[in-house]
Amino acid sequence: MKQVIPTPLARLLLDRFRWFDDALRAAQADRLGLDITSAQSLLFAELAFAGSRQADLARNLGVTRQAVNELVRGLERQGLVHLVSDPSDRRAKLVRPTAKGKRSIGVAMDVFADLESRLETAIGDTRVAQLREILSTDWD
Repeated sequence: MKQVIPTPLARLLLDRFRWFDDALRAAQADRLGLDITSAQSLLFAELAFAGSRQADLARNLGVTRQAVNELVRGLERQGLVHLVSDPSDRRAKLVRPTAKGKRSIGVAMDVFADLESRLETAIGDTRVAQLREILSTDWD
């Protein structure tokens, strides 16, 4: 008898993250003509409306400043962010969403609401509420 090895939880979580991310990036392409990568999508999700320092973005994402700089440049080319002087430290720059970037955030919020609704239809309201509770719990 062959033993069935369950799919690792990490793989299942990653697959479900990709379900959300793929739908988001497809909607961004369809509605706004954007071609953003998964990494750019993650950076954009960390970005504060008032602006964020690249060092803070790098720390929050667990990547180097150079990696964040490259992602920011790609988002700048698409007109989603711009760099402005940090009012609390003139030597520093903030990455801030542009008007187009803010529209992109609006699209993202619509997509996520739609995906949650689809998920509730697929697995039920109760299970989605349980999933939210589980994922909101501090695991550390």
